[in-house]
Amino acid sequence: AGAAPAAAGARTGAGRAPLRTWFEATHRSLDAMTTDFGLTADKMDISGTGDPVLSAQTSPTNIGCGLWTTVAAAGLGVIDPDTLHRRLTRTVAAVERLERAHGFWLNWYDAHDGSLLTTWPETGDPVRPFLSSVDNAWLVTGLMIAADADPSLRPRVARLLEDADWSYFYTPYDPADPVAGPGQLRGGYWPDKPGKGEPTGHHYGALNTEPRMASYLGIADGSLPPEHYWHVFRTLLPGMGQEQEPEGAWVTIDGVRVWQGHYTHRGRKLVPTWGGSMFEALMVPLFVPEPEWSPHSWGTSHHRYVRGQIDHGLKEAGYGYWGFSPANIPDGGYSEYGVDALGMQEEGYNSKGVVTPHASFLALPYEPAAAVANLTALDRDFGAYDDRYGFRDSVDTATGRVSDFVLALDQGMVAAALAQQLCPGLLQRPFRTGGFRARVKPLLGKERFSI
Repeated sequence: AGAAPAAAGARTGAGRAPLRTWFEATHRSLDAMTTDFGLTADKMDISGTGDPVLSAQTSPTNIGCGLWTTVAAAGLGVIDPDTLHRRLTRTVAAVERLERAHGFWLNWYDAHDGSLLTTWPETGDPVRPFLSSVDNAWLVTGLMIAADADPSLRPRVARLLEDADWSYFYTPYDPADPVAGPGQLRGGYWPDKPGKGEPTGHHYGALNTEPRMASYLGIADGSLPPEHYWHVFRTLLPGMGQEQEPEGAWVTIDGVRVWQGHYTHRGRKLVPTWGGSMFEALMVPLFVPEPEWSPHSWGTSHHRYVRGQIDHGLKEAGYGYWGFSPANIPDGGYSEYGVDALGMQEEGYNSKGVVTPHASFLALPYEPAAAVANLTALDRDFGAYDDRYGFRDSVDTATGRVSDFVLALDQGMVAAALAQQLCPGLLQRPFRTGGFRARVKPLLGKERFSI
């Protein structure tokens, strides 16, 4: 692949021409990953000269990515309304046929026929069906976007979502025992045990991570109390083991005592994620307008977080490139990449010199020129861009090894980020109205990060 077209006359200064080209290629990849049954496969090997090879498996997140990418393609004029309707109808019909439990979708299905996976296709290892709060959030997000884009699907999507009660994952706050009753969401449940199933041993306790989409969805539809938002940690409490001893202050908001902590990275105060990766912080605002509704808290922290990622790649580690987020390992497999100092976890995600292009796309709203320059350099220096299917999933900047794969999750983030940049608000309408406007927006308006 050659270098991306030169930037030309954009509203952001980043250039519309390469963004449009990159979107079209990314859309092709997700269209190619979507099976005749209507589900978007987890990943695709594009290393050969023939047809790409799809994985057998898909997840709720992958399916959501396929839905919102199709809507973005129609909104940008890449596909026509008839194609939009046909593709969305096919996928919704497939989702209707998937086995569920407690109103939610299980973690792994066969992308080609929708059957529940009980053994892992690549190894034959057993798979214990699991209900993930965060993965279900991304499928619900995609379904809401699809229903908004195609009114004929609204009754069917409404029926799909009527039993998806987020309180299933919620442990109410218990002031007598806030460890056992933290007012947070479980990671999920294995539903093969009587009653609710067997819960994960952890809750999602860090606010600035991608599971907050599930929190927003539950607060918006009324199945979670608004106070849940205040029980999730901005940082861990002082004295807890974490990457950095936080600074900040205790405040009371909506009757909840909140530790408004922050970290400092290279002189910038910000709210950390759990591991230090880009998509923890910046996947959610592709859909929920956090920077607009909370400009001095979420908006400020997001921008500083991006600067921290840039500085790590260019100054601290000296890779010459930046953008670190969980992705395919260039030599095969999957790993978590990030900037350790930007995460609460003491053994956080490390960058290891592996740059993930989707991280630069997530940075577009905050550092557009730097993001385009970084992506152009990854293509120019490593051939990371594929003219057919967009950016490969990852690049090892030390060895020059480029991943053979594109992943649906990462391509879905790329597509959503490009849609937001090319047509602001295109995928955000369902998250600016209804319960989001009535319940979520006031919470973000009250947010006062100590930064």
